[in-house]
Amino acid sequence: MSKKIAVGGDHAGFDYKVKLIQKLESEGYEVTDFGPFTDDSVDYPDHVHPLCEAIEKGEQEKGILICGSGNGVAITANKHQGIRAALCWNEELAALSRQHNDANVLALPARFVPYHLAEDMSMIFLETDFEGGRHMNRVEKIACK
Repeated sequence: MSKKIAVGGDHAGFDYKVKLIQKLESEGYEVTDFGPFTDDSVDYPDHVHPLCEAIEKGEQEKGILICGSGNGVAITANKHQGIRAALCWNEELAALSRQHNDANVLALPARFVPYHLAEDMSMIFLETDFEGGRHMNRVEKIACK
């Protein structure tokens, strides 16, 4: 398990992002913050695209994106061929996104889940392995070639 994690989002996810970075660093993760760096209104693609490019280049293993609904960051992230972003709102979805889909980006909806659940989902996402096997063929068909 790599400890290089990219974190970003938008102004609605800023407070969760700050707390989550502290948690991840306390667990030994090397976190790169792709912003935003204040809770002032921003355009999430400005933070999502650089984060996803870093994952595609192998500079980061996984990413966590946080915005109000999780939808905007997930939609933007999934425009990248090397990204499989999963919008999750409970622990089972966070685990399944890794086990069955080999998701490499977790999208969290800060306005719809309490912080403790966002933290728990993040840790599950980072600590859960892809099962491979019958899921591998499906995952290999996701990207447009």
